[in-house]
Amino acid sequence: MSVLSYNLFIAKIKRKEDFIMQEIYLDNAATTKPCKEAVEKIIDTLNLKYGNPSSLHKKGLEAEKEVEFARAKIAKMLNADSKEIYFTSGGTEANNIALFGAVKAQKRRGKKIITTAIEHPSVYNSVMQLEKQGFEVDFLEPNSTGEISVEQIRRIVDANTILVSVMMVNNEVGSVLPVEKIKDIIKEKNSTALLHIDAVQAFGKLPINVEQFGADLLTISAHKIHGPKGVGALYKRSGVRIEPMTFGGEQQKRLRPGTEPVPLILGFGAAVQQIDPKNDNEKIKGLNRYLRNELLNLKGVSINSPESAAAHIINFSTNKIKSETMLNFLSTKGIYVSSGSACAKGKRSRVLSSMQLPLKRIDTALRISFSRENTQQDINELLAALKEGFAKLTHI
Repeated sequence: MSVLSYNLFIAKIKRKEDFIMQEIYLDNAATTKPCKEAVEKIIDTLNLKYGNPSSLHKKGLEAEKEVEFARAKIAKMLNADSKEIYFTSGGTEANNIALFGAVKAQKRRGKKIITTAIEHPSVYNSVMQLEKQGFEVDFLEPNSTGEISVEQIRRIVDANTILVSVMMVNNEVGSVLPVEKIKDIIKEKNSTALLHIDAVQAFGKLPINVEQFGADLLTISAHKIHGPKGVGALYKRSGVRIEPMTFGGEQQKRLRPGTEPVPLILGFGAAVQQIDPKNDNEKIKGLNRYLRNELLNLKGVSINSPESAAAHIINFSTNKIKSETMLNFLSTKGIYVSSGSACAKGKRSRVLSSMQLPLKRIDTALRISFSRENTQQDINELLAALKEGFAKLTHI
């Protein structure tokens, strides 16, 4: 190839690259991009460490050792003992095991379950099902910024309460619930209730100490922290009894039987090892402050997340363009955001509705959620696209 031909070839490639859309991913509360270390660990496990961890031969023992290493890493992040960590298929299964297993074990002590109106569907719908089975359920309502107060919880816990299930960080507006105060209230009311914390949105973003929280049960998921989908974990305090919901072999003390998904568990452990709480959180807090200040300068925009929200989530309303319309417009620009919980599949937000926001705010809401991979330039691109969307879509 001549020099001229080569230069023309390179110029052609560069022109094509100019047309490749840049991808700006701002929907990390729905899921995160798996990190390089997690992907490599999964591939390595599939190729080399494929043994069944329950098998007694070398390949099985090799897999078991790796699983226990990952379990220990996850336990350390929670200030728990590794024997208190049970792997599941994700946050939804972990929440179901916690809720149904707890009330089944506690039902002779009472009938009352306390939760909130802003829980993730895997908790909210599970509790609704328990209500159909005859349990008494109290749903605590949030204020206009999605917050639940300690006094609300204190007023409603009593001796008949057998379970309090509260999320640590709301997945739509980022409000942080006072989970560290609940166990003290339970003791103050002479209740034997178990405390379950859904920490799926908090894990890797906020400090979690199961001892300080007094948590009996706590749930987390890998795909919110740059790990693989299909694996999560349930923390169960030693000595706390809950009934299993599935039955099979001897794995995981029969609480969650079945062959462990070793590649996913090891990918989970690898993702946990990449978390740098101090640096990650400082970076994300900076992004949050920058976006929040810029949104306040956009005419007509309302911010739905409280000032005290977890930094990785900002929910706001344009008040003039339907969520789906703006979401799709941004998507054509290679910018990916959400209109709420991914599990809601586009239905009107139960969380924003429970906050009693005007319908116009609910129907025009967008959720931006950051990860450590995002930059200020991502926000600038988002803001530019929003302004373009306002100009083009306002009259549609």
